[in-house]
Amino acid sequence: MDREDILDLYEWQPGVCFLHPDKGAVATAHVKTIRPPAGGIQDVRACKECVMVMEAQRKAAAARAGQAYKPGGLAE
Repeated sequence: MDREDILDLYEWQPGVCFLHPDKGAVATAHVKTIRPPAGGIQDVRACKECVMVMEAQRKAAAARAGQAYKPGGLAE
């Protein structure tokens, strides 16, 4: 799969990337939901560049573990 194929596996909405908040609102994908100690629920969202970095990390971890890599599973 190429970059666009992988990015197409995610739903994109305007949001703030957890690693690049200074970019402001950009297209982001949901990565996970957390419950901060202060209370409430917070969605963690990532921009396209960060999603690709995390997918590369998932692919490398799968290879190290001898497991098949299936893109599109960051929120799992």
